[in-house]
Amino acid sequence: MVNKMNILLVDGYNIIGAWPELQKLKQKDLGAARDRLIEIMADYQGFTDDKVIVIFDAYGVKGLEKKYRHHKVEVIFTKENETADECIEKLAIKLNNIMTQVYVATSDYTEQWQIFGQGALRISARELLTKVEMIEQKIKKNVKSIQEEKPATRIPLSKEVMEIFEKLRRGK
Repeated sequence: MVNKMNILLVDGYNIIGAWPELQKLKQKDLGAARDRLIEIMADYQGFTDDKVIVIFDAYGVKGLEKKYRHHKVEVIFTKENETADECIEKLAIKLNNIMTQVYVATSDYTEQWQIFGQGALRISARELLTKVEMIEQKIKKNVKSIQEEKPATRIPLSKEVMEIFEKLRRGK
């Protein structure tokens, strides 16, 4: 039997506005808050094997829709006069099928009802933050146990080099 693939659509600015770390960062630098969210979602994707797509509103911004990959996470800035909610709705319709389950991370109540109608499931900003924190703890625990198990014959590496290798391993 083939496993169902999970796709997580993240309402970027909604999550940034809901998570304390990102709220604080947003006050200083919105771009840094976006980058941090994408970095967090890359770790999430790497750990869960869920496909993650982060959508940011470009509503009122002139220009075409912009898509790119960052840390293996797909990032979409909506096209001019399209809200993130509208883009997420279209993606939920397009991606939801018998082989995929679409989840939408948002705390936007109106959007929640729209996505239920498309067969997608909702994860609130708080629920996603809890999942992310649990994953971060598991990653730290795994890294610690790997470091404790390493054979003595290996070439000793500094902490900085180990962190670089870990980032490369995660595709960052």
